[in-house]
Amino acid sequence: MNALVILQQAAAPQQGGNMSFLIMMVLIFGVMYFFMIRPQQKKQKEIMKWRESIQKGDKVVTVGGIYGVVAEVKPAYILMEVDANVKIRVDKGSIVKDVTDIPVK
Repeated sequence: MNALVILQQAAAPQQGGNMSFLIMMVLIFGVMYFFMIRPQQKKQKEIMKWRESIQKGDKVVTVGGIYGVVAEVKPAYILMEVDANVKIRVDKGSIVKDVTDIPVK
C-alpha cells in the first residue's frame, strides 16, 4: 500500500512549479520593458520633438550623410540648401542630427 501512495504522489502535478514559472516570466518581461523598450520609446519621442522644432537656418545631416542648411520647413518635408542655389526636398524623418557646431561649406 505504501508503494501505491508513493506512485500517486509522484504522478500528481505540482502547482508550485507552475506559479514560479509564471512569476519568472512576469519578472523577465518587466526587466526587458524597463531596460530595453522604455528607453527606446523615450529616445524616439525626443527625436520626434527635435524634428518638429527644426527651423530655417539650422544646419542638419540626413540619414544618407548629406549636410545642408534648412531653407524652408513644411509639415512633412524640408527644403535643404546643400550648395549655392542648390536645394533638395528631404523628408523630415530622414533628418538625424543637428550640426550647427560643424561648419558646412
